[in-house]
Amino acid sequence: METATFAGGCFWCTEAIFLEIKGVEKVVSGYIGGTTENPTYRNICTGTTGHAEAIQITFNPEEVAYEDLLEVFFATHDPTTLNRQGADVGTQYRSEIFYHSLTQKQQAENYIALIEKEKLYEQAIVTKVSAATVFYPAEDYHQNYYNQNAEQGYCQMVIAPKLEKLRKYYKSKLK
Repeated sequence: METATFAGGCFWCTEAIFLEIKGVEKVVSGYIGGTTENPTYRNICTGTTGHAEAIQITFNPEEVAYEDLLEVFFATHDPTTLNRQGADVGTQYRSEIFYHSLTQKQQAENYIALIEKEKLYEQAIVTKVSAATVFYPAEDYHQNYYNQNAEQGYCQMVIAPKLEKLRKYYKSKLK
């Protein structure tokens, strides 16, 4: 098993997406990249901890390649908006890849260079690539959030359309 850590805005969205990917064994929502030890959701919402809302993915590289995870990551959030995803604004909603090996770092940098070269986005990619630091799991009520709260407004308006896009364009990568 290997680990991938991505920050792509609200962790409820990214968690719901990656839970559906073939080869993904576990997804944990949490916080990474800041200076506050053992942050809480309340701390994160202030935007002063330096942490991003992120997910830590445990995956089987024999079933899903890290590059495939990168592809899904970039296809399901906006990597061109600095410290923002939709209505969520603040450094905690930044786009960032936290690598766990030099190979992951190189793959992430190469993927960003490829999508920039292919001009897949009209604006420049702002996604940072950083070494993974301590990952703090979020509170229990944040884990598997969409699957436990699918009827809530945010889930219906924001997460459900992302899942529909995933299911339409990435059928071969789904469980």
